[in-house]
Formats: sequence, C-alpha cells, structure tokens
Amino acid sequence: MDTTDLVLAILHHLLVFSLAGIIGAEFVLVRGDLPAATLKRLAGIDRHYGIIATLIVIIGICRVFFGLKGWEFYVYNWVFWAKMAAFIIVGLLSIVPTMRFISWNRQASSNPSFSVPAAELASVKTYVRAEGFIFLLIPVFAAAMARGYGY
Repeated sequence: MDTTDLVLAILHHLLVFSLAGIIGAEFVLVRGDLPAATLKRLAGIDRHYGIIATLIVIIGICRVFFGLKGWEFYVYNWVFWAKMAAFIIVGLLSIVPTMRFISWNRQASSNPSFSVPAAELASVKTYVRAEGFIFLLIPVFAAAMARGYGY
C-alpha cells in the first residue's frame, strides 16, 4: 500500500467535504435580511471556498500523477471527465455569488443603511442552490470511478 496515495486521498476527501460544508453554509446564510455582520461572514466563507477549491484541484492533480491508479486511469475515463465537468460547473456558478458577496460587503462597509436588493438576493439564492445540486453529482461520479466505471 502506497502511503502517498493514502495521504492524497485523505486530503482530497477532507477538502471536498469542506467545500460541501461551505456551500451548505452559503445556502443557509443567503436568506432574508442580510445585516452587515452576515455579509462580512459570507465574504469570509466565500474566500475559504476559493482557497479550498484551489487546494482540491492541486491535490487532485497530485492524485492523477502520484496516485496508485496512474494517469491513464483518469485520462481515459469518461466518469472522471463527467466529475471534472460537474466541478467546473460548480466553480462557474460560484462566480456570481462571489462577486455579489464582495460588492454587498463593500457597500455595507461604506453605508450602514445598505440593504441587499431583493432581486440580487433572489439571483444569488438561485446560483447557490444550483451549485449545491450540481455538487451532489461529484460524489456520485467519484463512487462510480472508485468501482471502475468509465474506464
């Protein structure tokens, strides 16, 4: 058993579960009236979202090149590419909420009476829900890959 593969797998799984928690936190926090403290919290949580997503990519690449299965398993596996597509879609969907969180946080910092526009809040809710829904496909594809599907 290769220790490198085990460590990379553990790190990868912990990071993915952390990202799921962050998406869940955003889902819970993006509702109703958003006071300045919540906007600041959302901006901080979203910053961690970006950091964790970046680490997932780095560790994932390390798994492809240094893991036991070898790069061929991944490159020629359609389930792997479906999982990557889901991850990329989640990342793309996160751009709008990120931009809104930054904007809202700045506006709330400079204007104590700032209120998040209802239409923008509704839009961000839709994006975060879509992120959560598409994110659910990632462990489905991962479980299929772990059992040899797609290769």
